[in-house]
Amino acid sequence: MPVACTPVPEAAVPFDYSVRRSDRARRVRVRVDPRDGAVEVVLPRRAAQREAAAAVAQLGGWIARRRAEAAAARARVAARDGTVPYLGTDLRLVPEPGRTRVHRRGDVLLVGDGDPGAALERWYRRQARVEIAPRLDRAAGAVGRPYTRLTIRDQRTRWGSCSATGAMSFNWRLLLAPERVLEYVVRHEAAHLVVMDHSPRFWALMERLMPGHEEPRRWLRTHGATLVL
Repeated sequence: MPVACTPVPEAAVPFDYSVRRSDRARRVRVRVDPRDGAVEVVLPRRAAQREAAAAVAQLGGWIARRRAEAAAARARVAARDGTVPYLGTDLRLVPEPGRTRVHRRGDVLLVGDGDPGAALERWYRRQARVEIAPRLDRAAGAVGRPYTRLTIRDQRTRWGSCSATGAMSFNWRLLLAPERVLEYVVRHEAAHLVVMDHSPRFWALMERLMPGHEEPRRWLRTHGATLVL
């Protein structure tokens, strides 16, 4: 969140925070990591260090709310009790000694008997391409524009992107969301093949591509921090 700062004493700052200098930043920005609630202040290269403390103090209420949302998201993840979400369903994790590659069998995921985190992420990445490619083909066909490349990534703050050359990128964590949320992000990025900004023309196109898109958009804004393994 960008903010105009009024200097305050460091002792008045209610949260610990880190500072990152950026040559591209034009204003002071405060970010709260939705995964762990860590507070980061992005300062323009020539901004005074004291502006970071001022920004955190000024946005104390907003930061507290975002940190509370992150804590609630972590609690929901901890309560999964041996399951992981997959496009609106829960898959039960069943350990098998010696297994190194995750395999799905119905609503069961067979995993190794150690920490399955890395193997699970590899499985979700593979599945992301399987799930997203046909959806993207249909969405690109609906807008009448081809895309040039599909990449699966693990961005911290972005769910999808469309470059000016038509290169598409999607976050594999979208498979942890309900299916309609994945559909929304795919169609959103396909709409950028026609309109690169978020002007009224873009949202009019989105309404044609996906009537009722506001609901999955709100879901992602509210629950995006829970899309972690």
